[in-house]
Amino acid sequence: MAKIKAFKGLRPVRNKVHLVASRPYDVLNTNEAKHEAEGNPDSFLHVVKPEIDFPSGQDPYAPEIYQRGRENFERFLQDGVFFQDERESLYIYRLTMDGNSQSGIVAAAAVDDYFCDVIKKHELTRPDKEEDRKKHVRVSMMNAEPVFFAYPAMDTLDKIVDEIVAKDAEYDFVAGDGVRHELWAVNDERVPDIISEFEKLPATYVADGHHRTAAAALVGKDLRNENPDYSGDEAFNYFLAVHFPHNQLNIIDYNRVVKDLNGLSKEEFLERLEDGFEVSEIGPQEYKPTKLHEFGMYLEGVWYKLSALEGTYNNNDPIGVLDVTILSRQILEPILDIVNLRTDKRIDFVGGIRGLEELEKRVDSSEMKVAFALYPVSMQQLIDIADSGEIMPPKTTWFEPKLRSGLVIHSLK
Repeated sequence: MAKIKAFKGLRPVRNKVHLVASRPYDVLNTNEAKHEAEGNPDSFLHVVKPEIDFPSGQDPYAPEIYQRGRENFERFLQDGVFFQDERESLYIYRLTMDGNSQSGIVAAAAVDDYFCDVIKKHELTRPDKEEDRKKHVRVSMMNAEPVFFAYPAMDTLDKIVDEIVAKDAEYDFVAGDGVRHELWAVNDERVPDIISEFEKLPATYVADGHHRTAAAALVGKDLRNENPDYSGDEAFNYFLAVHFPHNQLNIIDYNRVVKDLNGLSKEEFLERLEDGFEVSEIGPQEYKPTKLHEFGMYLEGVWYKLSALEGTYNNNDPIGVLDVTILSRQILEPILDIVNLRTDKRIDFVGGIRGLEELEKRVDSSEMKVAFALYPVSMQQLIDIADSGEIMPPKTTWFEPKLRSGLVIHSLK
């Protein structure tokens, strides 16, 4: 069963929330974050990406970086930008993009659920990125950014959430990217009802934020070791997560661009593709895949449609059926000699939110030679893989809209 807990959230005052709320730390590089926070001392980027307060060239993993993040948050508290709820609460966080809404339950998720695999994962994590977020959590003693979880949709929870969001939200603002963000605090009789409904769930799923999830759980484990007489109720036994019903979530495409054709001419490359695909030339107009096992390819100013031939995928294998797997096994590995997607510098990944024009831009500039547009993975595929204990290939899922950081914080003190 899934265990969640209400907590006394640290939150921005209402008239500052639109200034505080920031994009997650890992979707912006340092220069982008500096630009986004410029002229806004209340931006939460000063907490989750504090290297922006240092001169260019500063090591982003130096001890003083993490300390500055903690100091910046303490300043927010002292200046009255943030306050702490007096009652333990759950929160409902609704995001609306392009007319579609998704409502998540903000709660403290149990560290035990992570280690017992009640919280299921579908991606590997990198030790260096885990260590970075561990230091941030440990120095600040808080979960500054929530992780993005999914759960199998339940009518009972839908009904409770629908009743809550029928009333005016405490926070309601539209961010610069056009996404509307709303938040409700819940501290009445519905709290135990929500918690008891979660206890009926066999599992929850990490949708986005595997490194933050791992880091939060590992910090909790460290603090348990340092406090051997812990009761289990301490805040460090939990971490901040937003739980969305799976049927409200939208995974968009996560595309690939490659620097060269591994010594092949255009004609040789197209001929090699015919071993695994039906290749159709589309022309200069963009081609976006419309179904599974169909790919768009952009090469030398021309778009092609690639349709995977039968036998190149296995519908009974949750990994083998994925289009990212087909692309790797039929093109990247045997033709382009790209075997390790995590380390090979000849390949890069482009979130579908940037559009196909970003693929054209990267190729037309001669930075890259060829681009591949993929059909997005479904939530059911993600759940099937996580349930099977398998791991998705790198850079498979891209969720939109993204959670904003700084709306609710979970203190470990």
